Amino acid sequence: MGNPNTPDFTEGFPVDELQTGGMIQGRVGDEDVILARHGDEFFAVGTGCTHYHAPLAEGLIVGDQLRCPLHHACFSLRTGMALYAPAFDAIPHWHVERVGDRVFVREKLPALAEYPEANEKRPPNSPSSVVIVGGGAAGLAAADMLRRKGYDGPLAIISSDDSAPYDRPNVSKDYLQEPIPDEWMNLRLPEFYKERKIELVLNSRVKSLDLLQKQVQLEDGRTYPFDALLLATGAEVIKLPIPGARESDHFYVRTWSDARAIFKRVETARQVVVVGASFIGLEVAASLRSRGLDVQVVAPENQPFERTLGAELGGFFRALHESHGVIFHLGRTVKSMEGHQVTLSDGTNLQADFLVLGVGVRPSVTLAEQAGLKVDRGIVVNEYLETSAPGIFAAGDIARWPDPHSGQQIRVEHWVVAERQGQVAARNILGYREPFDAVPFFWTQQFGVALKYVGHAEKWDALEIDGSLEAKNCAVSYKQGGKTVAVATIGREIQSLQIEAAMEASLRKLPRATHG
Repeated sequence: MGNPNTPDFTEGFPVDELQTGGMIQGRVGDEDVILARHGDEFFAVGTGCTHYHAPLAEGLIVGDQLRCPLHHACFSLRTGMALYAPAFDAIPHWHVERVGDRVFVREKLPALAEYPEANEKRPPNSPSSVVIVGGGAAGLAAADMLRRKGYDGPLAIISSDDSAPYDRPNVSKDYLQEPIPDEWMNLRLPEFYKERKIELVLNSRVKSLDLLQKQVQLEDGRTYPFDALLLATGAEVIKLPIPGARESDHFYVRTWSDARAIFKRVETARQVVVVGASFIGLEVAASLRSRGLDVQVVAPENQPFERTLGAELGGFFRALHESHGVIFHLGRTVKSMEGHQVTLSDGTNLQADFLVLGVGVRPSVTLAEQAGLKVDRGIVVNEYLETSAPGIFAAGDIARWPDPHSGQQIRVEHWVVAERQGQVAARNILGYREPFDAVPFFWTQQFGVALKYVGHAEKWDALEIDGSLEAKNCAVSYKQGGKTVAVATIGREIQSLQIEAAMEASLRKLPRATHG
């Protein structure tokens, strides 16, 4: 419903009240609309991100793109199309007309076909068939992009998961806090796969890859031929043996099924020990504490996130958790569990109804190794995400790629990176030869405090804090050799978008961003 307190764009809006790079929210009829300006061009688009409905008017304009402040999704101001993940669906757009010194928003334009098989010819370099191994972020994003670009050949996603591709970040966040309907977790509804003729093969593990015969063999004996192959097998949790602990006493957090099991177990529990102070571990700790459980965290580190974010931010998040009643036992590990008693390495005894283990993951590269692909702490790919074998691509948690921003071969385990790699890999499967040069981005949210991180800093020799951690309003810059390689922000969504755009501009020579 259009807000009656905002400008009615059908009556015109003064040109000189909207500077280039600026935007203003108003209405057209009963719909809320953003009017944006890029140079002497004016655009009108919808106000809500199609990922999680964040207010796009609080985002950033970069050239003729509009970027979401929540998870950095990007839309075309010209067409409303979702340009890159985590949003897949377009936002509405309207016809705009300038008359003298006023801009008028006219009729709503028909939505452009997100999947233009009918009006976009099949790319000339298309493979005869495509198989995607892995049904996570990268796999779904790749399948979506293949169909979006007009590829109409056989396409299969083979997944070991028992669920269709879903929003994995919520497994450790919102899903553990309250019941969430399936359609909210699913990245695509079941009809999508039928309509787009994507064969979704669930509960199936790949036994081997035959690169000479170009076929994938499943453990149940079925085979899938391919002309092009995308490996998107992601990562697998590191299992930690706990002497004395029964299977029903401890849980891992990787899949939707894991989250369902924990959610059900919480219904009859009062106290839990979380093993590991990783992002997953502390997101789980925050979620379960919000459910009213007594939560204690055991980890060998001296400070949470110290290796990833530094001691300062680690101390901030520890204090945040402690302010909500979470108790930490750092510099220690779990020695055993007998009944409800958990014994730590220093002899301390804790009481817990169950354990949640979040001690990290490792890339799932066994298939690639057995097939003879080059592997080095992940599957090694070139700038086009192609492996050492032509026509075989890798994306997501398993891919180690040449990052042009850091000048290093890197591998990261970030949801948005995986989706964007899947999209680029899909276009390269179709012959576009597009380098993957996106700036890595991830976020975490704990007790209502969101941290956004752009760039990649495996190490740094200087750390600078602008603002106040205590006030939850700051930017933490990580520098190596005088160059800023990553920035973490709290309470500064626009600055995070601006930093991401600046990193892109330094590489791609794009126009600098402005904020309306």
